[in-house]
Amino acid sequence: MSMQLKKLPFGAEEIIKFAEKRKEPKWFTDTRLKGLGLAEELPLPKPEKTRIADWNFTNFSYQIGSSVVSQLNELPESIQNLMKNGEEAANVLIHVNSSAVYSQLSKELTDQGVIYTDLATAVREHSDLLANYYFKTTSIGKHQLTAMNAALVNGGTFLYIPKNVVIEQPIQAVYYQDAPSSGLVAHTVVVAEQSSSVTFVESYLSDSSVGEGAANLVNEVIVGENAQVKYGAVDEFTDQIVTYVSRQAEVAKDGRIQWALGQMNDGNTLSENATNLEGDGAAADIKAVSIGSGTQKQNFDNYVRHVGKATQSQLLVRAAQKDASNSIFNARTKIEHGASGADGEQTQRVLMLSDDARGDANPILLIDEYDVIAGHAASVGRVDPDQLYYLMSRGIKQELAEKLIVEGFLAPIVDLLPIEGVRRQLTTLIERKVG
Repeated sequence: MSMQLKKLPFGAEEIIKFAEKRKEPKWFTDTRLKGLGLAEELPLPKPEKTRIADWNFTNFSYQIGSSVVSQLNELPESIQNLMKNGEEAANVLIHVNSSAVYSQLSKELTDQGVIYTDLATAVREHSDLLANYYFKTTSIGKHQLTAMNAALVNGGTFLYIPKNVVIEQPIQAVYYQDAPSSGLVAHTVVVAEQSSSVTFVESYLSDSSVGEGAANLVNEVIVGENAQVKYGAVDEFTDQIVTYVSRQAEVAKDGRIQWALGQMNDGNTLSENATNLEGDGAAADIKAVSIGSGTQKQNFDNYVRHVGKATQSQLLVRAAQKDASNSIFNARTKIEHGASGADGEQTQRVLMLSDDARGDANPILLIDEYDVIAGHAASVGRVDPDQLYYLMSRGIKQELAEKLIVEGFLAPIVDLLPIEGVRRQLTTLIERKVG
C-alpha cells in the first residue's frame, strides 16, 4: 500500500513568497504551484522490496542559504579537498546550503556561448531558454517526490553548451550542506546541443551538523544529435539524511551519454537513473558503484529505453554490502518495437561482506523487437576464497586482503571519473566504508 502525505508542512502562500523573494518569473512560480498541487494528491513511488513510507521526505527547512565567498580557502575543508589543483577549480560552481557561493567559468567558454550558472540565476537571466528544458526528461507528476522537487526547489545548476562547442576541460558542481535540519531540493539541467561535447561532474557532501535532513535531487540531461556528454557524480550525504535522486537523460541521433556514478550515501537512499535512446544510433554507457553500510536501506533502479534503430547500451553495477545494510539493485532494459539493430547489455555484481547484510540484484529485459541483441548477468556472492587465499598466502592479513579485493572490485567505476579530486573523494569514501 502506498502512502499519501495529505498534509504537507508547507503551503501555497509560503511558496509564493519564497518565489517572490527570489524574483522568479510567473511560469516558474506556476510550476511550483503545480508541483504543490500534485504533491498533495500523488502517492510516494513504490520501489520494489523497499518500504519508504516512514522515510523523512518532508521534515526539513528549505528556506536556507549562505553568503558568497571570493576565495576558495574561505570554503569548508571538505570542499577545498576537491580543489587541490588549478584544473579542478577552473570551471566550477559551488553551492553551500543550496545557495551558489562561488563560481568560475573561463572567458574562452563564455565567449563561445556556454552558459554555466546556478538555477536561481538561470531562472532570472535565461528564463526562456531554461523553460525549453525544465522538466523535459521527467514528469512533474511522476510521483510525489518529483512534484515536491518542482514545488520546493531551492538550488540547482544550469549548463548549456551551444552547437559545435567542444569543451575539453571538465566542468564541476559541488553541493555542501551543514545547516541544521536543512533540505537540499536541487534541479540540474545539462543541455548539449548538436555536435557539442562536455564532461560534467557533480559532488554532494554534507556535515553531521545537519542532523536529520533530506535531499531531493532531479537531474536532467539533454544530449543533442551527434553530441557527447560524460556525466560523473559522487553522492556523499551523512547517515541521517534521506536522499531521493533522479537522473534522467534523452539522447538524440548518434548522441552518446556516459554515466559514472559513485552512490556512497550513509543514509537511506532511493535512486532512479533512466536513459531514453530516442534517436537512431544513440548510445549509453552506465557504470555505478555503491557500498551499503550500517543499517541503511537503499533502492537503485537503472532503466534504459531503446527507441531509435541501432541504439546501444551498456550497464555495469558493482556494489558491496556490509554490516546490516539492505540494498535492492534493479536493472531494466526496454527495447521498443521498431528499435531494430538495438544492442542492450547489463551486468550487476553484488559482493556480500557480512552475514547480516542483504543485496538483491534483479535484471529485467523487455523486448518488443526481433532484430536485436540483449543480455544480462547478475550475481550476489561473497569474496572469492581463491583470491583471499592467494593474498593471505603472500603474508597479507585477512582483513587487509578482503579490503584490497573489494577496492579492486570497485575500481573500474572509480577510474572513470574524469577529475582527480573527485576520484580521490570516491577512493577515500570506499576505504572508509569498507573499513
